Amino acid sequence: MKIKRLKGAPVTLAILVLALVPGLRCWNPDFPERLERLTYDLRVRAAQSSPAPTANNLAFVAMDDASISDLRHGLLGQPYGLYWPRHVYGRIVEELSAQGAKAIAFDVLFGELRPDHAPVVLADGTGTNTVESDAFFAQQMKSAGNVISAFTAEVTPPDLFATNSLALGDISTEKDADGVLRRIRSFSLKWHPAFKSAMRQWGVNLDQAVIAPDKIVLPLPTGTNFTVTLDRNENFDLNDFVEKIPNGWKRFDRPFERVWDLGIELAAQELKLELNRAEVDLPHGKIILRGTNGVTRVIPVDANGFFYINWQLTVTNPALVRTSVEKLLKQDKRRLRGETNDLSNDFRDRLVIIGSAAQGNDLTDRGATPLENNTLLVSKHWNVANSVITGRFIHRAPLPLEIAIIFLLGTLTALLTWRLRAIAGSAAVLLLLLAYGSAAVWAFTQFHYWLPVIYPLGGAVLLQHGLLLVHRVVFEEQDKRRVKSVFSKLVSPNVVNELLAADVLSFGGTRREVTVFFSDVRGFTTLTDETQERISEFVRSHKVDSATAEKFFEESAHETLETVNLYLAAVAEAVKKNSGTLDKYIGDCVMAFWNAPTTNEKHALAGVEAAIAAQRAVLKLNEQRLAQNPAREMENQARIAAGLPPRPPHIALQLGTGINTGAVTVGLMGSDEHGFNYTVFGREVNLASRLEGVSGSGRIIISDTTYYQLLRHAPVLASACTELLPVTVKGIRHAVRIYEVPWK
Repeated sequence: MKIKRLKGAPVTLAILVLALVPGLRCWNPDFPERLERLTYDLRVRAAQSSPAPTANNLAFVAMDDASISDLRHGLLGQPYGLYWPRHVYGRIVEELSAQGAKAIAFDVLFGELRPDHAPVVLADGTGTNTVESDAFFAQQMKSAGNVISAFTAEVTPPDLFATNSLALGDISTEKDADGVLRRIRSFSLKWHPAFKSAMRQWGVNLDQAVIAPDKIVLPLPTGTNFTVTLDRNENFDLNDFVEKIPNGWKRFDRPFERVWDLGIELAAQELKLELNRAEVDLPHGKIILRGTNGVTRVIPVDANGFFYINWQLTVTNPALVRTSVEKLLKQDKRRLRGETNDLSNDFRDRLVIIGSAAQGNDLTDRGATPLENNTLLVSKHWNVANSVITGRFIHRAPLPLEIAIIFLLGTLTALLTWRLRAIAGSAAVLLLLLAYGSAAVWAFTQFHYWLPVIYPLGGAVLLQHGLLLVHRVVFEEQDKRRVKSVFSKLVSPNVVNELLAADVLSFGGTRREVTVFFSDVRGFTTLTDETQERISEFVRSHKVDSATAEKFFEESAHETLETVNLYLAAVAEAVKKNSGTLDKYIGDCVMAFWNAPTTNEKHALAGVEAAIAAQRAVLKLNEQRLAQNPAREMENQARIAAGLPPRPPHIALQLGTGINTGAVTVGLMGSDEHGFNYTVFGREVNLASRLEGVSGSGRIIISDTTYYQLLRHAPVLASACTELLPVTVKGIRHAVRIYEVPWK
């Protein structure tokens, strides 16, 4: 029988957890990922307190509520409603260009031309020359030469604007499932009309197109694929789509153009990045941008081209120059009038983003970000531009590293939980959790490195610790209670603690060298007989009735039992203090042994020292009891006068002790239904019992095997022993050499 279970169960449990958690991470269900994103949000906010290098030439022109109000009240000569005519934006470009802005980016979609807007009177001094509002805007774009127009996959600016723009910038916003904007797509694809035609006519989902260096695979609704081959210049052959080339279409053309995120386009103007030569390696999670001046930027992306926004610059950051549309328009009016003496040039060499800061109308562009629930979403563009300019991106730990962290933390948690006691283990696991959590925050605030938290801490640490702790409570603590129930009265508390701390305790029966101890209380039988005889004589002489006589006998038996228990307790205490295992009481005899269940190299010496301590304890007990006899004599006189039998005087009882050392069978005997007794049996046990029989009174007799152990571990004590004549005892074929141990 095993009192303490083998370690197979907790090891199996730990391995299952270490397999389950990485498996869940690879499957990546939505709920844990949402929790991970929440921890990301907390780290983004914590990073706000850590100053970091920022671009010093970013600017924001806000279309705010004051701008809307001023234009409604005739700032430009006549009132304009919420949807401004295009020449208003032309005026903004005109002024920013005059101030020397390096790039002007619109976070405003112009999806169609507006011929219904009134023409613009040109400021040529005649007051009669006019131009269409859209055309004026396009002219200002062309004149500035640095305007980036807004684009989405659904809304493409008209050719009038697109051709006069420096570039198109994607302003798409794709929030996570919880409505928070954390990521941005690095680029969108502006497909060739042939592919758009295939999308309409064949039901092709261009978002599912697989793009390789030499081909594009389009999945069809029928379950088959349509493959478009690309040449070495990454051009496709229009004949793959139609037999007759539509008028104005080139036969060989590029299948798509990449429209980069607006923030990336802005940064490209600052760093002179050649976006048309970008190395897009989505399978390996990176986009490499190189500039004409040797600058290189590597954007960490996922398989779909998304990367996390480094929300470093808020709208109130001093590094961001900010003004409103109405202020620019007023300055533009003064510039056109020639009032240039005190005009500011706050936007010289700056990357300017024009977007909405209005509230409560159709221009409102606010939403939740990791920083707060109500953020100007236009801020995503200058934060993306800042990341590219400074080269500071959010790097999320790759899946292999996350799996390795899960295994490491899970293994450490399992070891701490199983090796330490419950409270100490929980404290150690808590420290591990806090240490890793702190490291994750530090890595993010200092290096913008996103270490995973939910799976390593929630799964590998808390789940692992919780399950193993439950296992310990349900099984190991139950086993400990069984150990205590069996041994708490047999051995000293320190031995019990040693048993509970042991990794493996096998009690199912084993052969082991032990030292066996038998000690009998001499004179107890004589005391019992004499006491019974005195009571019988008292009953006869005083003609006591049977009921009263029975009461006298019971009282005497009770006192006799108390007496023998005093002596047996003294012997048992000596055994436990010397780390022995108390086997059983056999009448007025005590049986004990050493070197099981815990190992004791000096078990023979411990048994002999226990025997000496027991003899001395009995001697002291005798002295105490004999000193009580005068008081007992006076008590007996009172008892006789009261018609009660006198109590016998205390007499000195003696111990006879036999000790033997040898190999025996040791283990639990019994059953779960009827209880267990941890005991030893075999020839060497019988010999120890026989030596107790020949020890007489007040003597300690040991066998030669015990004596030889004393010679090795306590030579001084061994030299004091006296060798006696060999004895022949029942059950032992040959005479046994014996020694007497002095103890007085």
